[in-house]
Amino acid sequence: MASVPTLEMLDDSCCVPSGRPTLSVEDAQQRALVFKALADPNRLRLLSIVKAGDAGGSCVCDLTEPLDLGQPTVSHHLKVLVEAGLLQREKRGTWAYYSLTPGALDKVADLISTL
Repeated sequence: MASVPTLEMLDDSCCVPSGRPTLSVEDAQQRALVFKALADPNRLRLLSIVKAGDAGGSCVCDLTEPLDLGQPTVSHHLKVLVEAGLLQREKRGTWAYYSLTPGALDKVADLISTL
C-alpha cells in the first residue's frame, strides 16, 4: 500500500514564488487585445497591405478587393486593428485612410519579448 505524503515530507521550494515580475491584469488584457487582433489571417493581410502601401495611407476602398471581402467586413477588421493600436485612421471626405501607427510593429515585438 502506497503511503500518502505528509506535510513534513513535501518540499517547501515547490510553493515559493519566484519573485520575478509578472503581468498585471491590465497589461495582460492590453497584450491580449493586440494578439487577438493579429490572430486573424485577414487582419494580418490588411496590415501587410497597408504597410506596403504609400506613406499617404491606404483607402478602405482599395482594401476590399485584395481580400475578396465586403466593405463592412473589411471596416470591422480595420476597426479592430485601430483599437489594438496597430493602425491609424484618417477621415478624408467620405473615405477613411489607414496607415501603420508609428512604432506599432516594434511595440508588438516588445510585447512578446517581455512576457
